Amino acid sequence: MRRLFCAALLAYISLSSCKHSSYDSSVMKDPLLFCKTVKQLNDVVLENNFPPMIASRNYAYATIAAYEVMVLGDNRFQSLATQIKHFPALPHIDTTGADLHYATLLAFCKVGEAVTFPEGSMKKYVAKLDSLASIANMSDQMKTASKKVADSVGGCILRWSKKDNYLQTRTASKYAVKNEEGRWIPTPPMYGQAVEPHWREIRPMVMDSASQFIPTTAPTFDIRNKESVYYKALMEVKQTVDSLNDEQKNIADFWDDNPFKMNVSGHVMYATKKFSPPGHWMNIVGIAAQKTNADFGTTVAAYAETSIALFDAFISCWDEKYRSNFVRPETVINKYIDPDWQPYIQTPPFPSHTSGHATISAAAAEVMTSWFSDQLSFADTSSLEFGIKSRQIKTFRDAAKEAAMSRLYGGIHYRFDNEHGNEAGTRLGLYIVQRLRMKK
Repeated sequence: MRRLFCAALLAYISLSSCKHSSYDSSVMKDPLLFCKTVKQLNDVVLENNFPPMIASRNYAYATIAAYEVMVLGDNRFQSLATQIKHFPALPHIDTTGADLHYATLLAFCKVGEAVTFPEGSMKKYVAKLDSLASIANMSDQMKTASKKVADSVGGCILRWSKKDNYLQTRTASKYAVKNEEGRWIPTPPMYGQAVEPHWREIRPMVMDSASQFIPTTAPTFDIRNKESVYYKALMEVKQTVDSLNDEQKNIADFWDDNPFKMNVSGHVMYATKKFSPPGHWMNIVGIAAQKTNADFGTTVAAYAETSIALFDAFISCWDEKYRSNFVRPETVINKYIDPDWQPYIQTPPFPSHTSGHATISAAAAEVMTSWFSDQLSFADTSSLEFGIKSRQIKTFRDAAKEAAMSRLYGGIHYRFDNEHGNEAGTRLGLYIVQRLRMKK
């Protein structure tokens, strides 16, 4: 996808030099171009260190804006307005003279930039899209009409987004750390404060409430009884990390998806960045769309519904995290068993039950299965840019289960965190597939 613009420049150079050439509409309707546009926002999210749940919000509103423009020109699909009960019907949008594929890209960029920072983060990319439109001989009048459509729909989506309680949670109270047995406390090396303890107060897209898909309850914290369910689960974490094989390490590294890992070398601490879990799944949507040769409309729709699943899954999971406030394995092992023990990957700064990656991956997998089937195998190349080799994936559901198990291999979650998260995420994903009718 990175070579897309260069390829387009070469392919259409003859058009740009011919005064009488007509507009080549195939340029903007190329689904690979939409995949690249999503990747551009993914890079902005990465560079600005957005926590995963906030990243899911960025993707959701941007992809919905793109989808709502796309349906104006593709009668196979229908608006999400009113299907999402608090999403009002859009006003009449005048599409006269517009290229709705171009407008779809612009709407994604407009909303994607507005819900992230810094201001102008997508400006250079939008300028590249404008240049590509010129190379394809799009007239200034069509550009103007397309931008007007994008601005109209994008403005509606942004006004709707501002009512989801996000701004109110920016000034909400911080998590109260209580050093009680079984309760989460900050972990090394950052000892960071709890991330987004009020995220369950964000308005969901499809769920009726944050607590609609409450997972199975975590076992009772019991460190003194070696026969207890909890103690056995804790020791499984320690023993697993202490005896990891190369394949398990690769799985842990591949699905780590820590957007801001703090590295310690002697007295020096420095951070490294990667995609967060929702960013990883956004990449997988693009890989699946390309593998199946999905057309523009199907590609946009798959991104939109997957991002909705990720958004609601984080709200659901965070509802449980700050209900149970369950302690991380690292904390208990260091206190009661081995003060020098470390997990294989870095423990993130929020409670343990349930696993966020397990929950959101399962929800995304159900949605993507509905779009691309349960038989699609593919090479997940998402982490190549971080020096981590690709993995062969048999199905989306297999990917979700592997993402869940990666947390046990990484030493940051108990098995029950992963299994309960996968179960709850699966139920949520199926619910979204049943509730949203994107195809007519």
